[in-house]
Amino acid sequence: MILVADSSALIALSLCKAIHYLDLLFDEIMVPQAVFYEITRENKKEGLELSDYLKDKIETIDIGDYFITDFSIHRGEFEAMALYRKVSADKLLVDDKRARKIARLNGFKTIGSLGILLAAKNKGLIDKIKPYVEKIAQSNIYIKQELIDYALSLAGEK
Repeated sequence: MILVADSSALIALSLCKAIHYLDLLFDEIMVPQAVFYEITRENKKEGLELSDYLKDKIETIDIGDYFITDFSIHRGEFEAMALYRKVSADKLLVDDKRARKIARLNGFKTIGSLGILLAAKNKGLIDKIKPYVEKIAQSNIYIKQELIDYALSLAGEK
């Protein structure tokens, strides 16, 4: 299975030290150049770790293809969607609510950082998602409390 990833979910997974689960859940992980740039800019806390992790996963994409969008998404999200379409990916890893909505309008299958943690638990890679979710919640990554509660409920940890 091919996963194309956007920056916010990658940062969340890196913050909670769960980025390596992507390699155990998917056959191939890809990011467009714009996502790599967003993540590895000088001021990004997790930039060094993600730079090492993503160095052989970067793809160049021409965003000239047409997508249904309201243009409220960032270039990285747009390039990730273009790459998803180009390689016929199985999932788009994205946390941003607007980007997920646009992805669904285009018929893309999405998964977020909490979905990755749930998948890791369901495959027996981790026992509990709660410690990972708590690390994300303590960072500057914003995830609605309702979504956190829902994920914990699905994991049987509420």
